[in-house]
Amino acid sequence: MKVELISIGDELLIGQTINTNASWLGQELSLIGCNIIKGVTISDTKDAITNALDDIQKTTQLCIITGGLGPTNDDITKYTLASYFDMELEINEEIKLKIEQYFQKRNRPMLLVNEHQALMPKGCIVLNNNYGTAAGILIEKNNQIFVSLPGVPYEMKGIVLEELIPYLKNRFELKGKGHKTALTQGIGESFLAEKIKTWEDDLTKNNFSLAYLPSPGFVKLRITAPNEHEGLDAINSYFNKLEQLIPEALYGYNEDKLQEVIGAKLKEKNLSIGTVESCTGGMLAAQISSVSGASEYFMGSLLTYSNEMKSKLAGVDVELIEEFGAVSQEVACAMAEGGRNKLNVSVCISTTGIAGPTGGTDSKPVGLVWIAIATSTRTISKAFQYGDQRERNIQMAVASALNLLRYEVLS
Repeated sequence: MKVELISIGDELLIGQTINTNASWLGQELSLIGCNIIKGVTISDTKDAITNALDDIQKTTQLCIITGGLGPTNDDITKYTLASYFDMELEINEEIKLKIEQYFQKRNRPMLLVNEHQALMPKGCIVLNNNYGTAAGILIEKNNQIFVSLPGVPYEMKGIVLEELIPYLKNRFELKGKGHKTALTQGIGESFLAEKIKTWEDDLTKNNFSLAYLPSPGFVKLRITAPNEHEGLDAINSYFNKLEQLIPEALYGYNEDKLQEVIGAKLKEKNLSIGTVESCTGGMLAAQISSVSGASEYFMGSLLTYSNEMKSKLAGVDVELIEEFGAVSQEVACAMAEGGRNKLNVSVCISTTGIAGPTGGTDSKPVGLVWIAIATSTRTISKAFQYGDQRERNIQMAVASALNLLRYEVLS
């Protein structure tokens, strides 16, 4: 099935918002046998939308349009589509009721502009949105299918996974591809590729493909089989071998989150945890506590950004800081041990570093982070050297702390 994508939004064109919708749609649709042949990004104007529709190739079977289905004046996609395909707009009572219930649940008034979101082109197929008020629209004309979806990523993804893909699979004989994704942390893409080269050569020799999907601190490894129903056992076998090759890095599969993996292990071992943070500024605690049910094991955090708070809250000896510096193995360990006692937890993680872009020295450059973990039996510590981008350094320090905990303490 040939597919074209049209992304609508001035915020996309000026770079204010990154177009993650197009990349996600490309990945998901390719896995069910679709072939994305073109993608365009256009402004929020009737002429731009009309011209993009005029440019759709005659051989294209499916066109997916994202953006412009909200309640504001610049959300004109639905009205433009109705005009373009000469279709009347009418209130869909089922959608209207869902919108009413959406606002009632949140104890908010439903405005007239919200009611207008229930206007649908007469004769279209409505794609339910279980995450917002803008329903998706499916129109079929001249043996081509046009689908209009909201631009809000989590709403768009929900409609695609719950409504559109089942519709396409049921209607067309799509030959999907079996796939599974391993999640790794702490090994760079090039180093990882070198370490698993023999493993990768073996799977590609047997007509499986491997994709490297890197992001700060993480690399995803996705194996794709020739088709949807064959090869999944083989994929699992390959990943079982990979676990033996990189146990320090591989922490989960598909939609697993590192903080969720940590939470499950803490509950399994009946352990409690707390954090003492300096350079990560509470982000480590935020990740741990983001998991539903985290109150069963997460007790709290000490935010000790200054040297004074390291001593006052975590009990770090002032002389230790003066001798070794706040960013040191000695202070990191003292923070973890002191935090474990203060918070009365089984395990405590500490972070201290130079996030940057200022504050570095020759001996302690920007991006240096010490992480320590204290338990009832031992304290472990490790230094990490990242780059000079502050936000990325903090993100990577949080990921490194969680994975160090997973592999060194909870395995």
